[in-house]
Amino acid sequence: QVQLVESGGGLVQPGGSLRLSCAASGNIFSINRMGWFRQTPGKQRDLVAGIYFSSGNIDYADSVKGRFTISRDNAKNTVILQMNNLKPEDTAVYYCNIFYRTFQSSAYDNYWGQGTQVTVSS
Repeated sequence: QVQLVESGGGLVQPGGSLRLSCAASGNIFSINRMGWFRQTPGKQRDLVAGIYFSSGNIDYADSVKGRFTISRDNAKNTVILQMNNLKPEDTAVYYCNIFYRTFQSSAYDNYWGQGTQVTVSS
C-alpha cells in the first residue's frame, strides 16, 4: 500500500506564487518518477511537471516552462512544485503521481493522490 500526502494549493491572484508538496510513503522499493498533473472539468489529465528520481531528468509542459520548477528529496520521497507567475489558465485540480516498485514485485505501477485545487483569480 502506498500513500501520497499532498499539500499546498489554494486561491492566488494572477502573478502570484504557490508551492505544492507531495510526500510518498508505504510499500515503496524504488521510485522511477514522481510528478504533478492537472485537470479541468471535461478535459483530460495532463502532465505539468515530472522528475526522474535516479537521473534527476525533468519534463515540463510547454505552458509552464520558465514559471514552474519541480524538485525532489530522494531521502523523503517528496516532490515540490514551485509555481510562480501564475495565470488564470493554471486554474485546475492538481494531482500528484508516482511511478514506483514495491518490495514484492519487479513491475512498476502508477498511483495518484486525491488532488488539490489551485485557483488563480483576481
